[in-house]
Amino acid sequence: MTLIIVAFAAGLICGISPCILPVLPIVFVAGAAAPDAAVSPKGSWRRSVAIVLGLVLSFSLLVLVGSEILSGLDLPQNSLMWTGVVLLGLVGIGFVVPVIGEWLERPFARMVGHQPRSSGGFVIGLALGLVFVPCAGPVLAAITVLGATRDVHFQTVLVTLAFALGAVVPLLFIALAGGGLVRRVRSVRSHAPMVRQIGGVVLLLMAIGIATNSFDFLQRALPGYTNVLQNKFEGSTSIRKQLNALKGTSGSKGVSGSLVSCPSASPGLVTCGLAPNFTSVNQWLNTPQGQPLSLQGLRGKVVLVDFWTYSCINCQRSLPHVEAWNKRYAPYGLEIVGVHTPEFAFEHVVSNVRAQAKTLGVKYPIAVDNNYGTWNAYHNEYWPAEYLIDAQGVVRHVDFGEGNYSLTERLIRQLLVAAHPGLKLPPPTSVPNLTPFVETSPESYVGYQYGLTYMDSDVKPAKNVAAQYHFPSYLSATTWALSGVWNEHAEEATSIKDAKLEINYMAQDVYLVMGGTGTVTVSAGNGTAPKTIQVNGVPRLYTLFHTIAATSGTMVLKFTPGVQAFDFTFG
Repeated sequence: MTLIIVAFAAGLICGISPCILPVLPIVFVAGAAAPDAAVSPKGSWRRSVAIVLGLVLSFSLLVLVGSEILSGLDLPQNSLMWTGVVLLGLVGIGFVVPVIGEWLERPFARMVGHQPRSSGGFVIGLALGLVFVPCAGPVLAAITVLGATRDVHFQTVLVTLAFALGAVVPLLFIALAGGGLVRRVRSVRSHAPMVRQIGGVVLLLMAIGIATNSFDFLQRALPGYTNVLQNKFEGSTSIRKQLNALKGTSGSKGVSGSLVSCPSASPGLVTCGLAPNFTSVNQWLNTPQGQPLSLQGLRGKVVLVDFWTYSCINCQRSLPHVEAWNKRYAPYGLEIVGVHTPEFAFEHVVSNVRAQAKTLGVKYPIAVDNNYGTWNAYHNEYWPAEYLIDAQGVVRHVDFGEGNYSLTERLIRQLLVAAHPGLKLPPPTSVPNLTPFVETSPESYVGYQYGLTYMDSDVKPAKNVAAQYHFPSYLSATTWALSGVWNEHAEEATSIKDAKLEINYMAQDVYLVMGGTGTVTVSAGNGTAPKTIQVNGVPRLYTLFHTIAATSGTMVLKFTPGVQAFDFTFG
């Protein structure tokens, strides 16, 4: 009960935050331009409630099962958002052309008690729920993860509904205010058809604005005036403990069994029980006609299951070895399956995975594991991670991270010969091992949901709003700091104005995952000339710095507006 109350309060705070700015004009217009707003307070109230109910329903379904629905229909992860935009546009047209509005509202009339006027509000609410992007605090983050991992249970639904209801309470008053204004202003009331048409044009413009992210600058211009309240209600230790309990009360049985107790990088073959099958795979790539694979169907073959994600530098360093093993040993009975489990939201998009797999030369089958089904089945916690399975389906070796390539290949060869006695194998592969064996800076995330790892600043980071930062007078070892105007998001920081990032590193190679559009000028401070990197398109890994030997130093990155910085890795 405490968590439900906190979820409602968190939603209420979110409902008055800058994040909901794009939907406010839509809700106001929906109340003011309703056909019965000028004459009937009861009709205006009914329509406003319908808007709220529609938003709660569609937003809750989107958070809890939206990803699963899209995956089941093989649709892009942003399809529901575009559906909402199109629906808003149709409602706008319906305001301008009443015949279209009646046609659009008719299918929903039964859902709101045969009230065609209210059904129009319900349609608007459904559309708003699909484009509603609230500020993500701990409560919303927890239920989003549970929804993405299909870990939904009764308590999850209650917390989600509580959050959604809290968020729409301010919107309900906005909708009522729109209808009340029309009833009070006689000159407006006498021109109700014209008001409705103007409202339709506003809805169309707002739909276009949401689709093109045209309101971002307005949200950035407003301060995060609800951050203190959000932290007070959601940031306490007791609430975090309850959120952790919420995530642990579903069907997950925890980490146990012979597989999870299997020693990593054991020098020889071990026995770790039957391998779990590929579970809840969203899509298969690099298989004939996209057909799924199963471990039962692969019996008789030696199987290497490799967990990876395409923007991970550790995975990228290991891929040439895995690809070489596939080319060398596939004719002799080795089947490699790459399980792509995303770390960032953009890695959920199948077209991105397909394009980057092609760029990286991955030709073996890929299981797109957007919902963490296979990841959880293996109780995996690493990128990259390799599970070597013998011809009988038993896990015989596990290895987390990178570097033990010769050991893994030796065990692959051993299992192939065991499955096919007398088999003559070609010589081992000879791919250079580029794993850094010297001390380097630790991986460091820029987005706030990872705790702003190693950020060195006297300024407390603002979340989802533009803020001014300043470099500290002294930058500690293996830390980084911001200067200029940045917008900190959950997974990345976006450069706004005069944006710079200073990092104190220890490495031979420094990498940064970046997205958006613009340029980044890298000044390494070691006597080399500044280097300019063009960033354009899907977020991916960029090399900022390379030397022949590991060194320590400080570099400054200067960003043009619109570039996203995700994650530093070092080699």
